[in-house]
Amino acid sequence: MGCAISGLAAKAEFGERTADESAAAHPSERQVQMIKDSWKVIRDDIAKVGIIMFVRLFETHPECKDVFFLFRDVEDLERLRSSRELRAHGLRVMSFIEKSVARLDQLDRLEALALELGKSHYHYNAPPKYYSYVGAEFICAVQPILKERWTPEMEEAWKTLFHYVTNLMKQGYEEESCRQHHLALTPKDRPEKRNTAL
Repeated sequence: MGCAISGLAAKAEFGERTADESAAAHPSERQVQMIKDSWKVIRDDIAKVGIIMFVRLFETHPECKDVFFLFRDVEDLERLRSSRELRAHGLRVMSFIEKSVARLDQLDRLEALALELGKSHYHYNAPPKYYSYVGAEFICAVQPILKERWTPEMEEAWKTLFHYVTNLMKQGYEEESCRQHHLALTPKDRPEKRNTAL
């Protein structure tokens, strides 16, 4: 595989943290600057990074393909690499990352973006357990692009961003799940609203 945080290590590095860590911190000012500086280099190869990221994701976590109707039965990785649909999805994910980087100085806008993405993933039947894997594969895909610019501090900055964003996405997913559950209840099953105006 070639990347230390790929595969099983991704669970420990992203998302699978203790209850004390459930409220993820956003990146520090120094980390924000590192992320923005590195993004200037990464964005020149966003299509390539998107494809590499998802091919690696399906390699290291084949169960993730179950979420993707179009790729569920594709075993041939070369076919995946040349898939227009995979390229399009990779570009959508990279676009989200680009928007996240642009909103690092506007955390309220970044939070709204990530919450909405989590809500939409509820409707795609893409559960939160997979979100952290994408960050790990993104980091593996960009290391060769950044070459000597890549440092342990930069890796930690990107991990912090992905942990922050995936926690917000999970929150959005759960909010939408609760909302849909509430909507599915018949009126008699819904909790009573007490009329407190007398």
